[in-house]
Amino acid sequence: MSDASKTTPPPEDEAFSPIRWRGNHLRLLDQTLLPRAEVWLECRAPEDVAQAICRLSVRGAPAIGVAAAYGLVLGVLCLPPGRDLREHFGEVLEVLGSTRPTAVNLRWALDQGRQVFEANSDKDVESVAAALLLWAGQLHSQDVAANRRIGTYGEPLFSAGDRVITHCNTGALATAGYGTALGVIRAAWEAEKLKMVWVDETRPLLQGARLTTWELQRHGIPFRLVTDSSAGSILARGLADRVVVGADRIAANGDTANKIGTYPLAVLAHRHHVPFYVAAPISTIDIMTASGTDIPIEERDPAEVTEVFGARIAPAEAAAANFAFDVTPAELITAIITDVGVLSPPYTETIRQAFARDSAS
Repeated sequence: MSDASKTTPPPEDEAFSPIRWRGNHLRLLDQTLLPRAEVWLECRAPEDVAQAICRLSVRGAPAIGVAAAYGLVLGVLCLPPGRDLREHFGEVLEVLGSTRPTAVNLRWALDQGRQVFEANSDKDVESVAAALLLWAGQLHSQDVAANRRIGTYGEPLFSAGDRVITHCNTGALATAGYGTALGVIRAAWEAEKLKMVWVDETRPLLQGARLTTWELQRHGIPFRLVTDSSAGSILARGLADRVVVGADRIAANGDTANKIGTYPLAVLAHRHHVPFYVAAPISTIDIMTASGTDIPIEERDPAEVTEVFGARIAPAEAAAANFAFDVTPAELITAIITDVGVLSPPYTETIRQAFARDSAS
């Protein structure tokens, strides 16, 4: 994987898509370098995509799924001479599938890709690659369209002059384009209902401070960046009217895994009677996972806690734990905003109905 040079701002229709297919390779906006530099990575093998996912160059459940889809295309294009295609494809699935255990969109995309491969496995390598590329491109476009629908469904939940708190980054950078929770916020802004956004910094990797502020600036949406621990004071002082966050996996009962720090934000919103919304495409709902206790929680390198951008901030030999996600119980979630509509409690029933509608459409 090679680093491209800094880019000039892309055309507006591409400006907020961190994933681009270019001829025979994938380009990913390296989000570890934002906002200091806008650098695009060239991925020419599935291992490049897996590395980008692991190191958070590409991140956010929907974006991970789309990037992995293109990774399958690269896997077929990179078939070593003399290797059996089916065996090689199985290895590529394993490499990509082992990158992030919590984000369900990854597994969802790889399962779809396996089905596309099986439907075309009797064809030559070029035809298999072409079929996978067609599917990956459709998945890419469908994610952008789904995000816009999430915004359309979420916007009516806002009132004129609302102030909102959000956590982590859920905009175009976390998706194939437009965004989930930040897409809802963007739709409310365009409807002239939003006054301003409180942005949690989102320790330890500062996705809020680095990425959400970067996107809000580009959209011209007013915001204030705050420490994660400021949320309680903001809510207690009546300075926020809504909380909107994304999700990496939603269980069948509505329990939601999202970036660490989401659960305490939900508890605080509940304490202060502020609506707490989760925004995610229906593909983020895992009906095979009964509840939040069944969601695997990724633990990342403790150095992400003891260091900031490579500079040690804790004493030498200090031990640390780095839980990447936490689980918010369904009882604390006011509504789940999806691309097929707004789901309300009881989630076990409304999620089942949503899947039935989605399958019938």
